[in-house]
Amino acid sequence: MSDRLDRSGLQVAPVLAEFIETQALPGTGVTAEAFWDGFAALLTDMTPTNRALLARRDEIQGQIDAWHIARRDQPHDPEAYFAFLQEIGYLVPDGPDFQIDTANVDPEIASVPGPQLVVPITNARFAINAANARWGSFYDAFYGTDAMGVQPPKGPYDRGHGARVVARARVFLDEAFPIAGASHGDVRRYLVKNGALLVDDLPLQDPSKFAGYRGNPRAPDAILLVNNGLHVELVFDRAHPIGSRDRALLADVRLESAVSAIMDCEDSVACVDAEDKVEAYSNWLGLMKGDLEATFEKGGKQMTRSLEADRDYTAPDGSTLTIKGRALMLVRNVGHLMTNPAILDAEGHEVFEGLMDAVVTTLIAKHDLLREGGNSVTGSVYVVKPKMHGPDEVAFADATFTRVEAMLGLPQNTVKLGIMDEERRTTVNLKECIRAAKSRVAFINTGFLDRTGDEIHTSMEAGPFSRKEFIKRKGWITAYENQNVDIGLECGLSGKAQIGKGMWAMPDMMAAMIEQKIEHPKAGANCAWVPSPTAATLHALHYHKIDVFAVQRKLAAGGRRAYVTAVLDIPLASYRRWTPEQIQQEIENNAQGILGYVVRWIDQGIGCSKVPDVNDVGLMEDRATCRISAQALANWLHHDVIDYEQVMATMRKMAAVVDRQNAGDPAYVPMAPGFNGIAFAAACDLVLKGREQPSGYTEPVLHARRLERKAA
Repeated sequence: MSDRLDRSGLQVAPVLAEFIETQALPGTGVTAEAFWDGFAALLTDMTPTNRALLARRDEIQGQIDAWHIARRDQPHDPEAYFAFLQEIGYLVPDGPDFQIDTANVDPEIASVPGPQLVVPITNARFAINAANARWGSFYDAFYGTDAMGVQPPKGPYDRGHGARVVARARVFLDEAFPIAGASHGDVRRYLVKNGALLVDDLPLQDPSKFAGYRGNPRAPDAILLVNNGLHVELVFDRAHPIGSRDRALLADVRLESAVSAIMDCEDSVACVDAEDKVEAYSNWLGLMKGDLEATFEKGGKQMTRSLEADRDYTAPDGSTLTIKGRALMLVRNVGHLMTNPAILDAEGHEVFEGLMDAVVTTLIAKHDLLREGGNSVTGSVYVVKPKMHGPDEVAFADATFTRVEAMLGLPQNTVKLGIMDEERRTTVNLKECIRAAKSRVAFINTGFLDRTGDEIHTSMEAGPFSRKEFIKRKGWITAYENQNVDIGLECGLSGKAQIGKGMWAMPDMMAAMIEQKIEHPKAGANCAWVPSPTAATLHALHYHKIDVFAVQRKLAAGGRRAYVTAVLDIPLASYRRWTPEQIQQEIENNAQGILGYVVRWIDQGIGCSKVPDVNDVGLMEDRATCRISAQALANWLHHDVIDYEQVMATMRKMAAVVDRQNAGDPAYVPMAPGFNGIAFAAACDLVLKGREQPSGYTEPVLHARRLERKAA
């Protein structure tokens, strides 16, 4: 305790106390004494409930395990299972219909469907890139990826490929902004006359899609268009290499892309102590104050990146129109499970990290609320809360933020809550979860990976699960996706909150993303996650094609498509039909993913990265992907589909593969041939001890091993 500072009975790491008192608090109107007194009182009052909720999780899991064990030799009885889940309180009855009454919601949440970026808050450069991903170049996105169906050229500018990109941009403009009697591909001139856009003296078929311009109306520097709530900027430049060769002098087509971005303190970061948390909180503070910068070297040059300014245009009526230059930023706190040694309570226990995040990230967001032209124009703070199990845990989050608001002098319900529908007890009680925070809800979403990890752990004793690829084809996943949208619409989220879908995990496969991810807006989702600013620009095209609110109106009129009984269809498998080769391939696939992710997490503190799979295809990996892989192998090990020797032999084999894949990283520490490092041990723990982990989460193992690695 001697190296800690006493603050209202809390034992606080000096680095965190200094950050809060010298950086986070000044300018908020909250004194250090009031802050620490309020924080200590909140922890005293809320910690017992937090512990009780976690104990309830364990109690329910034990009852479900016992139910499956007692019936292991009997055919699964869905009706009996449903009744049992009701009896133990896992399923709660739906109350009467209601509508959320969330107020003061920014348009990016309520009325502008579009892509959503998720980025680790510990990387300042990535965080700035995500905020600035509000706007992206159509030309760059298509030229630099396989979006055209071919690999992008390397080396000097390829005129042929560039011409194809320009032609593709004109096709997009024809689809989204058709001209009366002409094509954008034939245009020689764009001009503004009497408040209207003329394209070679012809109007748009829908003149209301012209939103503004910049510069001389007879020869504008930029034209602003709008379709389905998303803006598109046509940039003109005679000196630009493309503009100078273009008949209309069109140098670029810039799309409003990531209209919102989640700054993540959870799945994509490795924050295990006070130093890590201060790094995360410092970047969030810079974003909320608007002064975050990142300096880095690229191509041998020193570069500095900062937040983009808003964009000013002349509206058709001659007034000034200001459009945001940055994504609306949400912050994802950690869930209810983990504690952190950054602060010890009066009894010497680590405080719950979720409570610490709630207090500190909201305090920091107050800087935005007190300035002009910042993140929220409606005076709101957006917190995404992951890994909650059922309505009681959502109610606890709601009560926590009520306490935080009172402590910081904010109006009640300033903090808007994002409920991640990624645990099965939340899925099957989603309506009541939304009711528990009906004045705060600004976001619900689905996430296949964490949801599947919880599915496996919850039903661990039911039997062996299907291979990962086949789990996606089972009926429960479609029911899960449909029910999430339908219940969101039933509860009045349309026009008030986001209904989101999950991540595209293959950042180098943009042609496939363009083909497949359009299904998310077609499903009624007014946001969906993307792994990069470029992916956001390409995914934005889907929201120009699909009027999401029209889809939502049609779905709402059709009624519920899926019910809890379908969601509870456990995706088990007849594994005896599998060949030894199929089983080994699945072990290798999972083991390689775990090792490739964990070795960077433990040794380098990288919480999210592009990890090559067994076929050297780069996949975005975070704790959600690690959870499903670890639980899948733990399940097979438990049911004797595989054995300990097979697992360990495969882990050693794939560790050598991961070593090869990371050979070009000077900071990388190989796992082979000794296989005695902390990272390798952590990866093995996730599988061999996976059944013992609370809800199958990876955090307890990863945090313990990362702290061990940092101490070493």
